[in-house]
Amino acid sequence: MKPTERGIAHLRLATRYSFQGLRFAWHSEESFRQEALVILIGVPLALWLAQDTTDFLLLTLPLLLLLAAELGNSAIEAIIDRIGEEHHDLSGRAKDLGSAMVFMIIIAVVICWSSVGLSIFYFD
Repeated sequence: MKPTERGIAHLRLATRYSFQGLRFAWHSEESFRQEALVILIGVPLALWLAQDTTDFLLLTLPLLLLLAAELGNSAIEAIIDRIGEEHHDLSGRAKDLGSAMVFMIIIAVVICWSSVGLSIFYFD
């Protein structure tokens, strides 16, 4: 049984586990690295482009959601791979659904960046 920590000790452990997950994703997941690099470019670009806080949030939050979705997809794939390498319809479906989750966030990123870009460069 997992020991239960409370208060600051729990927060420290949770933070440590989160950073372990981020380190693992960076070292082992090509998609995560690519999307993290998009964020490293996108956030400064959002700071430069945004005319107000709403623009900034519409440009940056979908990027962070994309990274979160990629972490979720990687977690699903790790669980499925732990179960076994043989093909199973439910395993394939789980992996496809994880991929679809990432794809939907990519669409949200494109919509948000297009909308803000149009409002800045075309409608003003």
